[in-house]
Amino acid sequence: MKCDVITLDNKSAGSVDLDEAVFGAEVRADIMARVVNWQLAKRRSGNHKTKTISEIAGSTAKPWNQKGTGRARQGSKRATQWVGGQTVFGPVVRSHAFRLNKKVRKLGLRAALSSKQAEGKLIIIDEAKTAEAKTKALAAQLSALGLSSALIVAGPEVDENFRRAIANIPRVDVLPQQGANVYDILRRDTLVLTKDAVDHLVERLK
Repeated sequence: MKCDVITLDNKSAGSVDLDEAVFGAEVRADIMARVVNWQLAKRRSGNHKTKTISEIAGSTAKPWNQKGTGRARQGSKRATQWVGGQTVFGPVVRSHAFRLNKKVRKLGLRAALSSKQAEGKLIIIDEAKTAEAKTKALAAQLSALGLSSALIVAGPEVDENFRRAIANIPRVDVLPQQGANVYDILRRDTLVLTKDAVDHLVERLK
């Protein structure tokens, strides 16, 4: 499929052929949800923890005799029923990550790209570069393009001036082409790809 290419100044810069297998695939919401859950699970730190009875400071002595006091039997003041005692089945430090087949991950990325194309929220630009790291100037260019919530996927490396200029613009993110992922694509309204990014994604997903 043909798609127009524009510059950051909203001028025509030719056109590009988008591969149907990558940008015209079936939009599978279930697959995209699986990939997003996989990404977010990997991000969880998993460092929340409560103390078990062996980790609580305190005496190991029995509080009182087993029989003859008229009170319930107790074996330790560090047990769960005491104030300051252990937590039963509390969280421990662990990884929340799980495995997801590479085939499913690729299918999810194709579905995310195709959903933006189908919704008319895919823009192709010639390059993501600026001469100066000026946030005001770049914000004006993005506003002229109607971009208030966007993910911009640049070439193999993000231009340093462009990265610094865009850093203070809310709801606009930039990633190198190898960092394109389902979660970041879906969390922004519009997807902006450079021509280099299109070539890379087709090679990566076809």
